[in-house]
Amino acid sequence: MNGPEKPYRLSFTTGGLFLNESVAVARLYREHGDLEAALAAALDGRVAALPKTVSQRRSLREIVVRLSCLRHAELIFLVECDDRGDRSALLWLATCRAYGLVREYVVEVVRERWLERRLDLPPASFERYFEDRAEWNAQLDAIRPSTRSKLRQILFRIMREAGVVGADHTIQPVPVSPALYALLSEAEPSDLDLFPGIERKGEGA
Repeated sequence: MNGPEKPYRLSFTTGGLFLNESVAVARLYREHGDLEAALAAALDGRVAALPKTVSQRRSLREIVVRLSCLRHAELIFLVECDDRGDRSALLWLATCRAYGLVREYVVEVVRERWLERRLDLPPASFERYFEDRAEWNAQLDAIRPSTRSKLRQILFRIMREAGVVGADHTIQPVPVSPALYALLSEAEPSDLDLFPGIERKGEGA
């Protein structure tokens, strides 16, 4: 008999991709060797690049949730690479790993539309996907329409900031460097499905 269904984490509404803040926290991780220690240092308020207000401190905690989904080598790559596109790609990966609903939508809707060359991604596609999921998921079924709207709004913001979609809601290829491609291929090849335009090794031949 299967156990209770794992609830979706929906706290990505805290904000967008958080690129600069995430890199700053990753630097603290490299310094302290532990994300909880990095969070404590960030919350201590002594790092000028990191936010201080209460709402932004909540964002810092959410950033650590996302970064905790990256492997050590990926966190170090995030710090040491100087390419904004690669950094954005890693943070997009962290977002998809942290939030199951985001990953499922990307794999089942965004990726499928890309493969079918239907490159428009209307916001209504998320609404339909959410409604389908809510039919058999009590947690999603209980969410108010206003919350659902915010989930969609923030998800599309994150996808724009990560370069997955354009301002016109068109799906875009996400280029990554050969070094990052190799890192992701070695770790978990299925993660490459989260990036439009990127194929796993051996595909597309």
